[in-house]
Amino acid sequence: MNICNREGGRCAEMAMVCLTDFEEYAKEHLSKATWDYYAAGADECCTRDDNLLAYKRIRLRPRILRDVSVSDTRTTVQGTEISFPVGIAPTAFHCLAWHEGEVATARATEALNTCYITSTYSTCSVEEIVAAAPNGYRWFQLYVYRDRKLSEQIVHRVEALGYKALVLTVDVPYTGKRRNDIRNQFKLPPHLKVKNFDGVFQQETAGPEEYGIPANTLDPSISWKDVYWLQSITRLPIIIKGILTKEDAELAVEHGVQGIIVSNHGGRQLDGGPASIDALSEIVDTVQGRIEVYLDGGIRTGSDVLKALALGAKCVFIGRPAVWGLAYKGEEGVREVLQILNDEFRLSMALSGCRNVAEINRNLIQFSKL
Repeated sequence: MNICNREGGRCAEMAMVCLTDFEEYAKEHLSKATWDYYAAGADECCTRDDNLLAYKRIRLRPRILRDVSVSDTRTTVQGTEISFPVGIAPTAFHCLAWHEGEVATARATEALNTCYITSTYSTCSVEEIVAAAPNGYRWFQLYVYRDRKLSEQIVHRVEALGYKALVLTVDVPYTGKRRNDIRNQFKLPPHLKVKNFDGVFQQETAGPEEYGIPANTLDPSISWKDVYWLQSITRLPIIIKGILTKEDAELAVEHGVQGIIVSNHGGRQLDGGPASIDALSEIVDTVQGRIEVYLDGGIRTGSDVLKALALGAKCVFIGRPAVWGLAYKGEEGVREVLQILNDEFRLSMALSGCRNVAEINRNLIQFSKL
């Protein structure tokens, strides 16, 4: 963000202090259609907005005089150590925000040694992403298509490339109604493609399109039996993204998945569902440590991360803030966003009396009387 000194004509770069600074920069510098696409929630955006407000209803109960002179933010996800419990959620079309797109995101997460969940709807291919950040720790987010071969082919591709888990998104049998995308008639610009399907749909380009691929490609008949199908074609751990109830959490455990991401798709699917953080406790209580539970939606500060971990999340994932970082300065911007969250999380831990992630528990939390 450049602030100009009118008298001297010099421009000084304003420090990006918190994630909101990146949001404001992105809103100012992205085209309206691109900003609206990233910012969109479904219908009246109640769930999108509640994802943020819900954290403000949660209070911390800090413990004092605990010798926090040394702190350790490291944790593990699926048995792999990461530097702190914040990863990048699967978000589409990073090249809309920055010309290098997902390649820049991959390099940033590799540099900070955390987890990047690559979206099926990437504007760089999975091969390009791996080539750019060969030592990065990555999971792959998957949709199930009417043509199962499409899903099967990409599963085999990412497994061969060294992706460490599959994240099956289960809350999109149909795409939510995002009003501004309809008003803007949102489409990928001609120079960008859903690169993982480059050439696959060429014969169908004349038909109606939805977010870069032919309409009606996603399979609304997806059911729990498809989890077994997925297990039959891959050895990768399967993590289900989009669970918001204890009933579905129990079914996930029964179907042998290795993790759950508590998520309402950033409020982009069903409007009127719970904020992710409000759904977390019942899912953690149901799972009882049998599989790992993660969360996305509404994380904007290090204390948000602390609250999610206190309520039982093993790790959280950020979506929109990663895109804001890209819009600001590409790889460097994503690194800054992650570093700010890391620093804020470390500070919140210390001020709450926690020296490491293992000391974070539900005793740290109280709910506001508001």
